[in-house]
Amino acid sequence: MRKPFARPLRPLMALLFWVASPTVLPAQVPADPAVDFERAVVQEMSDARTRPRAYARHLRELREGFEGTLWHRPGRVPLRTEEGVAALDEAIAFLEAARPVGPLRFNEGLALAARRHAQDLGPRGALEHVGSDGAKLSDRLNRLGVWHGLIAENISTGEPEARQVVIQLLVDDGVPSRGHRRNLFHPELHQAGAGRAPHRDYRVVTVIDYADGFVPNP
Repeated sequence: MRKPFARPLRPLMALLFWVASPTVLPAQVPADPAVDFERAVVQEMSDARTRPRAYARHLRELREGFEGTLWHRPGRVPLRTEEGVAALDEAIAFLEAARPVGPLRFNEGLALAARRHAQDLGPRGALEHVGSDGAKLSDRLNRLGVWHGLIAENISTGEPEARQVVIQLLVDDGVPSRGHRRNLFHPELHQAGAGRAPHRDYRVVTVIDYADGFVPNP
C-alpha cells in the first residue's frame, strides 16, 4: 500500500413538549481548547478541499506582507521564508485551479495517534515521521485500531492557530515536492485527526494523520 509522507520546514430546531415530572439535564462538559484546536485543524483542511477557490482568498490577503523572503503577518513575528512570495503565489494558483475534493471527517483514533506522536516529538526537538521507539505511522495506527487504503502524515511547526497550520501546509515553502499540500488534497484520504504539543525548538508542533478509513479499537 502506498503511504505518502512529507516533511517541512465551521439547523437550529426547537421542540416544545409537556412533561409531568421535572427534567434532569446532564452536566455540561467544559470546553477543551486542545480538542477544539484538533477539530478546527481538520475543519480548516476540509474547507480548503471543498472550497479551494474561496480558500485562495485567505492566502491572497496575506500577499502584501512579503518583503523579499521576509513574511510580515498581522500580529505575528515576521517569518523568514525560503522562497518568498513565489511559494504563496503558487499555492494561490493551485487553489484557484483545483477541483474540489471530498471533505475530511474528524476521526478520534487518528487524533489520538497524532497527539501521541506530537508528544513524542516535542521534548526531543524532533520532526521526523518515525517515533522514538522506531515506530512508523503504520505501526502507530496498528496499535490503536484497524486502517485500510491509504494513510499519510503531515507535521507543522510554530503555528498555534488552526488556519495558520493549514496555510503553512498549503504554501509548503521550502518543500519542492509540495508533499504536505498533496497529502491535504489527496482524494483517497477521507478521514483525519490532529494533535499538538509544545516543541523544544519550534514552540509548538502539530501532527496530522490521515487515512482512507480507520476504526479505533473498542
